[in-house]
Amino acid sequence: MRIRFWGTRGSIPKPGPGTVRYGGNTSCVEVRTRSGVLLLFDCGTGAHGFGQALRAEPNGPRRGHVFISHTHWDHIQGLPFLAPLFDADFEWDIYGPRGLGPSIRETLAGQMQYTYFPVSIEQFAARVRYHDLIEGQVEIDDVRIRTHYMNHPALTLGYRVEADGASLVYATDHEPHAPELAAGERAPQSVDECRHADFIAGADLLIHDAQFTLGEYRQHLGWGHSPIEFAVDTAIAGRVRRLALYHHDPMRDDAGVDRLVEAARRRAAGHALEVFAAAEGLVIELEPSSRDGCADAPVRDEAKTVPGAMAQIVLMAADAHGEPARVLTAAVQADRGRLLVAGDAEALLRDAVEQRPSVVLLERRVFGRDALAVCSALRDRLGSDDLPVVVVVPQREDIDVAAGERAGVTDWLAWPFKESYARTRLQRWALHQACCWSPAPLPEHEDRRLSALRGLRLLDTQAEERFDRYTRLAAGLFDVPIALVSLVDRDRQWFKARHGIDIAETPREQAFCAHAILQHEVLQIPDALQDERFADNPLVAGSPRLRFYAGAPLAAADGSLVGTLCLIDRRARHLDAQQLGLLRDLADLVEGELVSDRGPDRPRADASAPERSAGMRPSSGAARRRL
Repeated sequence: MRIRFWGTRGSIPKPGPGTVRYGGNTSCVEVRTRSGVLLLFDCGTGAHGFGQALRAEPNGPRRGHVFISHTHWDHIQGLPFLAPLFDADFEWDIYGPRGLGPSIRETLAGQMQYTYFPVSIEQFAARVRYHDLIEGQVEIDDVRIRTHYMNHPALTLGYRVEADGASLVYATDHEPHAPELAAGERAPQSVDECRHADFIAGADLLIHDAQFTLGEYRQHLGWGHSPIEFAVDTAIAGRVRRLALYHHDPMRDDAGVDRLVEAARRRAAGHALEVFAAAEGLVIELEPSSRDGCADAPVRDEAKTVPGAMAQIVLMAADAHGEPARVLTAAVQADRGRLLVAGDAEALLRDAVEQRPSVVLLERRVFGRDALAVCSALRDRLGSDDLPVVVVVPQREDIDVAAGERAGVTDWLAWPFKESYARTRLQRWALHQACCWSPAPLPEHEDRRLSALRGLRLLDTQAEERFDRYTRLAAGLFDVPIALVSLVDRDRQWFKARHGIDIAETPREQAFCAHAILQHEVLQIPDALQDERFADNPLVAGSPRLRFYAGAPLAAADGSLVGTLCLIDRRARHLDAQQLGLLRDLADLVEGELVSDRGPDRPRADASAPERSAGMRPSSGAARRRL
């Protein structure tokens, strides 16, 4: 695994004679694996040089994956200047943290609006796909990437890369959770710090935020950045092999960075940790490691790429007139969330069951009882540990983590805290819930399937009666408002025929049909709201408020499943075996149209039309009687 630094500065670019050695460009790190996978972490101004070099590289990769830690400007301001995005020969996947508001695409598009930039995101010539992430794991070929939330005023992800037998952790824009560091004390192992330590454990290279000295950090509490002392202590505790100090302060020149490195090395003396400062142009070859790393560290979810916004509902049991409640209320309202305040213990238990909140907040003592006892009662009522329950405690209070775990406490929030901090933490807790939406995996032979689809010459063609008649017939036979002939393309599903809906396509990650083409049998979803694969899908949570789906896969001549004939209803329902058989029969007729040798604009021979029409009438009548 090869790593190259293209930008190492934080906050704002600072080129000039004082930053020649360590660089003045903002965050951007390139990673390449032996198998040819290209990864780019953050897209600060360093991305400009990366893009120019990539375009000039003979026989270089033409597909890449960009992982955005968060959308503060110093991490995305190079995106409009990344030349390969404007080159049709390239293909990019862009990943970033999912918030409760706009998607990663919408946020990135914001900085390229007319008011700020002359070229819009729609003018990218490359094929670009966007993926919203939460904590979990993403796999790209033979590369495994684990995501973990950082402690920053904006929702921020760190990334751990496992490839070629080595491990790299990219952990920028992170502030220690323990304020004791501001007083010069070593950080205690709180729950959050333990999670951070698990995330970096055993890494061969840790690229970690180190913007401040300890003295500077005391003046910048809540800014979301680390002192070098914390970066070193964390690396030592995690048995990290090499530590790259990163996100250099724009006011620190090369000599100042040298002094930081010297101080960091003194702190690391006696430990098996190599410390250096990240510098523009520095290339590191990570060799395979014999260490176990964090193989036993818990991973919350597999491949969590989940687009769209999530409605936040917070159930709070606290003194409504207290300062913590005021700050938490403001944090919920800032994300246009819904706040429920329980007046007594029974109301809390009832609302937790009936209102399905995103998170429950409890003060240390609530309704005259200890919060742990209330949490235990809540878990008994719910019968599960899925709902995050967070206890708000005074900052200096000793926390009995083991007792909290036994009671079912998800996390602890130490008062005092700022609204921005509370807002980020609330988002994290809400997103830790099991997201009931799983985009379909790719079929085993996806390239062959796409080639067969292209061979049909049907994508983006005009409507044709030979397909439209089947959607009308299906809607009438099964008494559903929507019926479609759907073709599943690389990153969309496109409707060759549609009845009862105006849109011509949807993103593939939202497509029920993308699941249907994974099997030869009819896929039936009686109630999408009760199915963990679809309940939070935008087509279910929003328009057209889909509840029922049944899709019969359509095969091309080589057997590749290229689409479906599908039924959609806005109410839950169930088709019996006889009805599913009828849907399959109709799909077989549509399949016949797909594999016919007629192009999309060539008319049927006159002699065959009456024969097909006559053949359909008895089947249709029989179908109506069967229904």
